[in-house]
Amino acid sequence: MGAFLAMIFERMIIPIAIVIAFSAVYFGLQRTDLSIEPVISVMVLLSPLWLPYLLFYIMFEEWREYIRMKWRIDNGRVTLRIKLPQEVFKSPEAMEAVFNQIYDPSGADNLYQTYIDGKNPLAVSCELVSHGGEVRFYVNVPKKKFKNRVEAQLYAHYPGIEVVEELIDYAAEVQWNPDKYEMMAFHINKKDNQIFPIKTYIDFGLDKLPKEEEKFEPMATMIEQIGRLKPHERIWIQFLAKAHAKKNFGTGDLHESGTWEKDIAAHVGKLLGRDKDKKGPLETEMTPRLTRSEQDTVTAMERNGSKYAYEVAIRMLYITEKGKFNGESLLALRTFAQYDMIGRNRVGVVWRSDFDYNWFSDFSGAKKLSWKKSELHDYKLREYSARAKSSGGSKSDDPKVFSSEELATMFHIPGSAVISPSLPRIMSTRKEAPSNLPTGLSSTI
Repeated sequence: MGAFLAMIFERMIIPIAIVIAFSAVYFGLQRTDLSIEPVISVMVLLSPLWLPYLLFYIMFEEWREYIRMKWRIDNGRVTLRIKLPQEVFKSPEAMEAVFNQIYDPSGADNLYQTYIDGKNPLAVSCELVSHGGEVRFYVNVPKKKFKNRVEAQLYAHYPGIEVVEELIDYAAEVQWNPDKYEMMAFHINKKDNQIFPIKTYIDFGLDKLPKEEEKFEPMATMIEQIGRLKPHERIWIQFLAKAHAKKNFGTGDLHESGTWEKDIAAHVGKLLGRDKDKKGPLETEMTPRLTRSEQDTVTAMERNGSKYAYEVAIRMLYITEKGKFNGESLLALRTFAQYDMIGRNRVGVVWRSDFDYNWFSDFSGAKKLSWKKSELHDYKLREYSARAKSSGGSKSDDPKVFSSEELATMFHIPGSAVISPSLPRIMSTRKEAPSNLPTGLSSTI
């Protein structure tokens, strides 16, 4: 309810300011010999020009959110549990291939689809869950558009895997009840400019396919950490990924914005001292000489810009029984630090459902409870609302752009090198029926 009222206030602030300003002018003129009636007459006469604009400004985003919500509901959602086989010898590059294949910007073909049907890119939710120490992998996807596609790609790139549709979403087991559960929510993302890459499986050397016993598994630390939870504890980690695409009025956005390739190219040009307004050779004596680290950063940035990209929001919920909160369980957040690279980018907490000074910022605790309830609700709906705003810069917790390479590094099917009692694997390898089985009885029998 608080978020809804905040949204209404945000939309109404300019019209309210106009009314206040007009009232100030009106009462100011009343104190003089000037008449306000001609001004009112002119405003009424010109109302066909300014009134539609005012109404459009007030209602545009509400209507857009309404029809987009309708589009999401029409597509439905389904939770798929991924059961890991005993042997996985693939690097995260296999998961990158999955993300490349399911990339779907779903651009509307016309304004009718945009503003009447509400057609827009839908989010895929990749989820790493610890239920009392048992680690599980899930993907929650739009049922109509993605279910079959995701299943096909997982089976194609991970032989032996098993994908099972959950009849009841695991998140439904926890209902909002502050008298029964304690909860804390976190938003995690890139902490610096999104064009700078994080440390990926290529930086870990996994693209060179080392022997299984020599592999460094990026997810091993996270799995081990959340696998230490007590039976009454839960950690849910959610990677909400929506295809990164251009935005303009045709896609349902008033402010036009391109994709991140231009920002990457502009920054690379700045590092190399290139001036697009000057003609001549790119390499001159005045061209800056990059260090080895800067060269690696430029290479990684250009590689990211050449791949499919997603707008990613990461959420983590820690849930436990009332009176059993264990701060050490939150060390799982620290495991994201392994994707940090000094001089490039960092991954960490950008917002949490708490304050540095609770006695000052939220003395009654009502705001924290409201946040936690909203985060649990949004998690179940696989939706996301940014809560830390700071002029839209890197300090805000708006979704950030990740390449498919970066996303696959943080969420993939771990290899056989990860041996943990908290990570169950299916005992037998899934086998398909031979294609040459007889289809009928022989006529000689």
